[in-house]
Amino acid sequence: MTAPTTNRRADAPTVERDPAADHDWRVAGEAWGHAATDWSCLFEHYAAAVISAIHRRTDVGPETELLDVACGSGLALSHAAAAGATVHGLDAAEPLVAIARDRLPGVDIRVGSMFELPWPEASFDVVTSINGVWGGCDGAIVEAHRVLRPGGWIGTSFWGDGSPLDLRPVFKTFARHAPQEHFTGMKRLNDIARHGVAESMLASAGFDHIERHHRISVIEWPDAELAWRAVSSVGPAVPALRHAGRATVRQAILDALEPCRDERGIYRFSNDHQFVLARRP
Repeated sequence: MTAPTTNRRADAPTVERDPAADHDWRVAGEAWGHAATDWSCLFEHYAAAVISAIHRRTDVGPETELLDVACGSGLALSHAAAAGATVHGLDAAEPLVAIARDRLPGVDIRVGSMFELPWPEASFDVVTSINGVWGGCDGAIVEAHRVLRPGGWIGTSFWGDGSPLDLRPVFKTFARHAPQEHFTGMKRLNDIARHGVAESMLASAGFDHIERHHRISVIEWPDAELAWRAVSSVGPAVPALRHAGRATVRQAILDALEPCRDERGIYRFSNDHQFVLARRP
């Protein structure tokens, strides 16, 4: 899907898009919603450190109107609401949105595309996206610019390419067991980990005061079954599960996770978690 043109000023920044980089948000939503309960309970908390850092840097508090794009089952929304912000969310996965609504009764959380946000121009003080905007998602950055008020902040995160990076062998395993076209698409999405890519996307969309930071994301699971359920709940697992079968992929993933298991049997999954911040002038 290309970036939308509705509700946009004539002088809003535009970004040249490669048609091959377009994303079908409904397909993405189906993948990320395939194991929504496991994702929400066993994996989503990977982002806690970055969420806290983004909210602190952007002064999220009682006067803040915040939108979280690709909000999943609502962790970032819960953090912002606890700080007193008025929060809104959007995600492509209806099962995840259902969980987010249960967690945050009465909050405006919608199913839809980050390339066509269903809010008017200049609606928010802060827009966040926790591992929701990747390489090729320039149109989503343009939409975030549109719905931000002048002086508003955007904060978006993604997996980095530094150390530690326990996810690398896991995602390589998914790629090896998936159709070739999935592997090619994943490479394009992961380009955002390269320094300068996210910054260029933000600058092209009209943002300034761009800065990059990182935290170490750590998640722990007490045994192999919960580790497998957590890791297989992510969207990129779906092509591998469909192509190679659950039993084959499960064993390969547990082999890839073995270096993360300590002497107590705890799986400690640690990763470089990057985030960039920028302001709308």
